[in-house]
Amino acid sequence: MWGKQTVSSLQLSWTVNVTKLDDVGALVQQGRERGYEHFNLKVGPDPVFDEALARAVRALAPRAFLWADANGGYELEQARVAVRRLADAGVDVLEAPLRPNRLAGYRELQRLGALPILMDEGVIAVRDLQEFHALGMLDGVAMKPSRCGGLASCKAQIDFCQQNGLLWLGSGLTDPDVSLAATLQVFGSHGLQKPAALNGPQFLTADVLAAPLRVAGGRIEVPIGPGLGVTVDEAKLASLPAG
Repeated sequence: MWGKQTVSSLQLSWTVNVTKLDDVGALVQQGRERGYEHFNLKVGPDPVFDEALARAVRALAPRAFLWADANGGYELEQARVAVRRLADAGVDVLEAPLRPNRLAGYRELQRLGALPILMDEGVIAVRDLQEFHALGMLDGVAMKPSRCGGLASCKAQIDFCQQNGLLWLGSGLTDPDVSLAATLQVFGSHGLQKPAALNGPQFLTADVLAAPLRVAGGRIEVPIGPGLGVTVDEAKLASLPAG
């Protein structure tokens, strides 16, 4: 429908969300055992702990794409420290260091240039992205179709990024399989290059599809059938407990 050539599969990253550094090795190993080579880190609000976390993961995965996501968890003073510490620790990009209404703070962090600064929450429609870009607040955006209200809005934002030299990364909200299929369609059709932080396959085990989406070697196939490319198994759907 969009006149685009969809890639056959996308690389995934493994989510590392810990409160103790002693837990890092086992969690990274879990990802490795499932074929994952790239990692995204949940950070904030402690820059010192976050630097140690990033160094621990980088030591275990020296060639990984390392993506830190603070979910708006830093105050500006903390973020000034964190962005430099994370860069020194080998992080490649920092997502959502501040709450989305901290406009001047985002401009300051982006101008520091220590790491590419991505926005996430607060970017709902393409007009939001246009405004934040015009204000010099970001280097790119972490795309989530479910946050954007659907595929059309997500596509418009990716198109804007590609037209304006902004970085866009693929992310999600622990999407179950039908939502994940839609996400794979939009990311695959736009040729996503970096590992996607789509952690549905990491945390969810049930499915309602006739042919479940498959992850192998840290990559997930982009479905190629009509519509979203997947078929719901009505028997599986009927077996789910009523809400």
